[in-house]
Amino acid sequence: MKLEDNAVQVATIGFTGKTAQRFFDSLKQAQIRTVLDVRLHNTSQLAGFAKKQDLRYFLENLCGAAYLEIPELTPEPDLLKRYQGKVLGWDEYAAAYLELIAKRGVERQLNIDLFRSGCLLCSEHLPHHCHRRIALEYLNTQWNSSLNITHLV
Repeated sequence: MKLEDNAVQVATIGFTGKTAQRFFDSLKQAQIRTVLDVRLHNTSQLAGFAKKQDLRYFLENLCGAAYLEIPELTPEPDLLKRYQGKVLGWDEYAAAYLELIAKRGVERQLNIDLFRSGCLLCSEHLPHHCHRRIALEYLNTQWNSSLNITHLV
């Protein structure tokens, strides 16, 4: 299938399980212009090099990229807590998160141009069990498959 010329290239990445070198090199190689932070907890010491307070500096100086928080795509605290506490399984969490972003109407709140050469950031190493993948898949259905999604690992 040939991508249309107007397709928006967007990526996702998780910082867990990556060294800073691998993380920033992946962003540079993918020619990411903006990292879109969709984490609920982005100031934790556990975030290491990806703490919100430091990430803007690292992105600008190591990658020539910008940093932007996208709170519309973060899960609600209680939902995340129930998933992390194993009260909800992945399928229940994913369905509840999808319902949440649909209820928020994120496709109307966010401009597709924000995602152009952008990369959604979360903590999960792989996208399979991460809300960043669900968010982009949802937006892609709402925006008539205008997103070409790549998961950086």
